[in-house]
Amino acid sequence: MPGEVEQKRDLYRDMWRIRMVEEKIAELYPEQEMRCPVHLSIGQEACAVGVCAALKKEDAAMSGHRAHAHYLAKGGDLKKMLAEIYGRATGCCGGKGGSMHLIDLEANFLGSTPIVGGTIPVATGVAWAVKLKDEERVTVSFFGEGAVEEGVWHESVNFAALHKLPIIYVCENNFYSVYTHLKDRQPERKLTDLAAAHGLKIWLGDGNNVQEVWEIAQAARKWALKSGPVFVELATYRWREHCGPNYDNDIGYRTREEFLGWQKRDPLKEVDDFLEAEDKDKISREIDEAVEFAKASPWPETYGN
Repeated sequence: MPGEVEQKRDLYRDMWRIRMVEEKIAELYPEQEMRCPVHLSIGQEACAVGVCAALKKEDAAMSGHRAHAHYLAKGGDLKKMLAEIYGRATGCCGGKGGSMHLIDLEANFLGSTPIVGGTIPVATGVAWAVKLKDEERVTVSFFGEGAVEEGVWHESVNFAALHKLPIIYVCENNFYSVYTHLKDRQPERKLTDLAAAHGLKIWLGDGNNVQEVWEIAQAARKWALKSGPVFVELATYRWREHCGPNYDNDIGYRTREEFLGWQKRDPLKEVDDFLEAEDKDKISREIDEAVEFAKASPWPETYGN
């Protein structure tokens, strides 16, 4: 059906755009003009795009240190994001926050911070305010599986369940906290079981299948609006190093075979079925223009001036 094809084209276009933005960041990072750490989500794009495609503009979203994809998928301004990474005054945080501090109030992307789990209670508070105001919108909290090991996650989801808050907790499970696999950090148990024990509705999905993610997110949004908090776990995998633009399969914490296995499950492997060369060229031009804008932007004023 034409509608279905167009919808898939939009999903793949958004994923391709995010992939190319982050590939450009990786390409330019060695110039040392981006003087902040970057956490890339190459390989994980379907999580952000599938979830945000199911949201309304009035819905809010928050994220953690690996936030580029969430910011862009929710409608954040690319020029302002790159300017922020370049430390320029036109950045979304005035050039003083860097890659891990992104915000775009017009898109209702309410912020990201580098502290693991740091925005989870804030997003829960946003959902609490929405509940008190009796508004018809949801809040999405994006985080990695490492955040489930934080006490503040348990406290937040317990509060959300108690008050039946309209919030979706989206766990992008890429299995690694920096260099340590989940199996070496926790007893053998399902993350969804932890969330279910707090009374949350559960969805478990393939985080590399954007169509599946989108369908889950649609169902999760309906549930959250009507019945309360949802926990969505999406299995995925980051291709690049935990922090930085490079590949790190040579340092021993994960095997090349594991990496190649996940690479075969690239969420963008079918992109050529939906995007024409013209579509890709348009995205490339947009990214180049955003880089030029960022590099040409002024530096922030120093504190005290």
